[in-house]
Amino acid sequence: MTPYTAATQDQLLAIRICGGIEELAASERFAAAEPDMVEAIVEGIGAFAAGEWAPLNRIGDTEGAQLQNGVVRLPDGFAEAYEAYVEQGWNAISAPAEFGGQGLPSVLGCNVLENLGTANFAFNLLPMLSIGAVEALEDHGSAAQKALYMPRLVSGEWSGTMNLTEPQAGSDVGALRTTAVPIEDGEHAGKYRITGQKIYITWGEHELARNIIHLVLARTPGAPEGSRGISLFVVPKYLVNADGSLGPKNDLRCVSLEHKLGINASPTCVMSYGDNGDCIGELVGAENRGLAAMFTMMNSARINVGSQGVQIAERALQQAVHYAADRVQSARAGAPDRTAVPIIEHPDVRRMLMRMKALTEGMRALLYYTAGQVDRGTLGNEAAALRGEVLVPLIKAWGTDTGVEVASIGVQVHGGMGFVEETGAAQHYRDARIAPIYEGTNGIQAADLVTRKLGFESGGVFAALMADIARDATDEPALFALAGDCAAIGVWMRDEASLDDRLAGSVPFCEMCAVAVAGWQMLRQKNAVEAGAATSLAAVKPATTRFFLDHIVPEAAGLKASAVAGASGLYELSALQLAG
Repeated sequence: MTPYTAATQDQLLAIRICGGIEELAASERFAAAEPDMVEAIVEGIGAFAAGEWAPLNRIGDTEGAQLQNGVVRLPDGFAEAYEAYVEQGWNAISAPAEFGGQGLPSVLGCNVLENLGTANFAFNLLPMLSIGAVEALEDHGSAAQKALYMPRLVSGEWSGTMNLTEPQAGSDVGALRTTAVPIEDGEHAGKYRITGQKIYITWGEHELARNIIHLVLARTPGAPEGSRGISLFVVPKYLVNADGSLGPKNDLRCVSLEHKLGINASPTCVMSYGDNGDCIGELVGAENRGLAAMFTMMNSARINVGSQGVQIAERALQQAVHYAADRVQSARAGAPDRTAVPIIEHPDVRRMLMRMKALTEGMRALLYYTAGQVDRGTLGNEAAALRGEVLVPLIKAWGTDTGVEVASIGVQVHGGMGFVEETGAAQHYRDARIAPIYEGTNGIQAADLVTRKLGFESGGVFAALMADIARDATDEPALFALAGDCAAIGVWMRDEASLDDRLAGSVPFCEMCAVAVAGWQMLRQKNAVEAGAATSLAAVKPATTRFFLDHIVPEAAGLKASAVAGASGLYELSALQLAG
């Protein structure tokens, strides 16, 4: 497997131009994000990820996580790599300063996860979930809960999980059956006894952190049916004493590990709570308000899962370029010299590599633009906060679908060797395939866009986004037209289309919108580079942007017919006819 090299210069450009880090640093809250600090973080995490986490990627895939006598074991080297991650403070980059974090913009926290995930996709799920737990407790936890749990979650000494899914309750979270019964007296009075089983719990059991803080959705007695009756609870692996020291192990356990297509080093656990009737949890926020609290964590996770599309694409791209430069096969078509050349010289291989590179940079541009809007929302910019909400399904859905596409192209570049496990190209493809599924399938993301996000401020938020793209794309006819099509389809979906018609066209529409925003942000990057920014990218960025605008944008425009076709054609066959 090709060693990982951080894409530091392209990341810095995206952080500056798309994330707008200089504008963020002008605020009092993010004043520490000065240029020297930003460069030090991006270069530092890139070097750390390449040196400490990347070498474990292949062994993590081949050996995987193992459940032994109720304990999850990771391959040699993982414990030391995680300890180094905690000791160097990478978990705390964008966490609140009052609990030991550095309080920097989430744009920089996003960069930490991008580098770690590109180096080791499965391992990176551990800090990703912990960061989401920090955000959920920060927004919804009590002062006592924050004081008790946040400092160690922020440092990474403890890790966090999200427990939603049950065997009968996947995307329909309202169907969950886990219960939480109030404790009336004794040492745990005021807390709850948790009973139930959760599945697909990422890093639900391991020994790398000293404690695991599970955020668990459950029902209290008499709670309303469906999602209106869900509450959120903190359920630690080890009970925590008032002084923060660890008490006895809680009544919870990992029943089994899922046998998966990929991400083998990430223990995906079936967790059982309260087998002995003594699993203790604390209510977070108000009863029956758990789903709202969990959405804080899920929103963070959806952006970070979108980042996983960038991560796997970057790793697959690097491996494909390295292989294509080394693999000698056939003479260049039409060349008078019939000497065989590296396949990177052949037009179709160049087409694949340019597509991989342009898509990867486009995803990265969209990712940091989204994170920058979230940061502006944190500073009180309501318009940016709403725009960030609109962008979340775009980066999650298009980012992860495109990550799978780029990983697949990477296999294709390798030819038959790509289908052989030893080269490592297949691992990227296997690892990537989960990202369009978890944290809300991409169909759910597209549905969220057309049923909820399009309606923000009576359509004004979405319309303003597309108007901004059109304003900057007057010299780019394809991008200008795509923004116009997205705006028009948005009006049709919001004001005229039936719910079925909206949902039927939601996935192609979501892709159109994502490509429009990504193309816009790449155009902004190109203009900045041509004006003197990032001189090291002076030759590269205009070329990849041109490819994106000339190839990817017209493809997205071709989805218009599908986006407005309506639902009638989907139901011309009965379920029985589909099966037959």
